[in-house]
Formats: sequence, structure tokens, C-alpha cells
Amino acid sequence: MSQTFRQPEILEIARSSGKVTVDGLAQHFGVTLQTIRRDLTELAEAGKLERVHGGAVLPSGTTNIAYDDRRALNPVAKTAIARACAARIPNASSLFLNIGTSTEAVARALLHHENLMVVTNNMHVANILAANPGCEVVVTGGHLRRTDGGLIGTLATDTITKFKFDLAVIGCSALDQDGDILDFDIQEVSVSQAILRQARRTFLVADRSKFTRSAPARIASLADIDTFLTDAPLPGELPDACAQWGTEVVVADPG
Repeated sequence: MSQTFRQPEILEIARSSGKVTVDGLAQHFGVTLQTIRRDLTELAEAGKLERVHGGAVLPSGTTNIAYDDRRALNPVAKTAIARACAARIPNASSLFLNIGTSTEAVARALLHHENLMVVTNNMHVANILAANPGCEVVVTGGHLRRTDGGLIGTLATDTITKFKFDLAVIGCSALDQDGDILDFDIQEVSVSQAILRQARRTFLVADRSKFTRSAPARIASLADIDTFLTDAPLPGELPDACAQWGTEVVVADPG
């Protein structure tokens, strides 16, 4: 396999697992250790990875992965998580879906629900649910972020305060070892915090790639969430912490 095809796949592996090793990649691609080291060096020089002993990790920076790349990341897992989430959302309920590819997956899983009111600051979610005649869709308004179809800012937050939702379904960019839910955009964080305040029950949907990522802005803690839906067991001490907090953890089977 040529370098042109190998390096994008290396990035995909890194985004799925958070880290890649020289030995593991050499075995995966059937090339020499020197070839992989050269690939990792070039990716690091381009700012796409950070070299560590024996391999590389995703950069810790303050910028999120491009939205189209996030859409292509772990689609099977996101679909499984979305179906598990939708199964817990009753007909005839009101809910909020925020910005993100995981919440878009939840919207697709709700296409056959009936008598829903969905409020969203995600233009993609609104377009998806427009196909469900049994769903009333309310868009918050706000400043349009063209990179991902998100609506952010004061207008979005003010609209949210006019509602009291049965459920809120939010995504995130990262989850740290202390159980803090993280994101990159402080304006988006403010919107997510308003959503959580206005909901009777709160769901977080996030696949395993978020366990190994970092982001600078804190939304809330898993202690503030009623149900966390993901596709892999939580790492470290988080399962015990969630049990103490009363946060239900649902591991969806991508099957």
C-alpha cells in the first residue's frame, strides 16, 4: 500500500483508538518499522499526530476534527448508540437534540416515532426530522456555524430557556478520566449547559473515541447526566464513579 493510502488509514486508526504503535501499524500494513516511523513523523510535522515513545497519539490541541471526518468516524457504533437511545425515548414527548454527528444519528433513529416535539440548534437534525410527519420541529435560531450546521450564541440560548423538555440528548467532543464532559467551542458549551438546565432527564451519546480525546471547555460532569449511552465499557474508575453518582451507563452492541 502506498503512503498516499496508508497515512489516511493511520489517522483513522488513531481516531478510533486514540493511539497507534509502530509495531502494530507495521504488522497491520505489512511494511517495515522504518516505513511506519517515517509516516508518523510526516503526520506529526503536518500537525495531525503527536509522536510518543513507540508510536503516536492524536494532538491535544484546541481544534476539533473536521465535521465530515467526524461523520465518517465509527458510524456503526453511532448507529447502535442512537438506536439504544431512541428506544428510551417514548412517543408523545418533548426533547432537545444538540450539535453533533451522534445526535444526528439519534434523529435518524427517531424517524418512526410519533407525536414528538423536537427542539434543536442543529440544522442537520432539523432536516432529518422534517421527514417524520409525526414530529414537530422547532429550530432555536442563532449564529449559524457553517462548518457543522450548528446554531450558537445568545439567541440560541435565549430560545432554550423558553422550554422545559422531557428529555435532552447531547453529544460531546471528549470525556476525561474524571468524568468531565468536554467540548471545543465555549459558545456551544453555554448552549449545552442551558439545555441541561431545561430538561427533566438528560442523555449523553458518545462513542468510545471520546474516551481518549481532549478538549478545553467543560460542559458538565457525568454526575449531571441521567443516562450515558456509548459503545464500549468505560475506562478506569469511571464505572464506579457513575454508580456512585447514579448515572446509568448503557453499552450498545454494534453487532
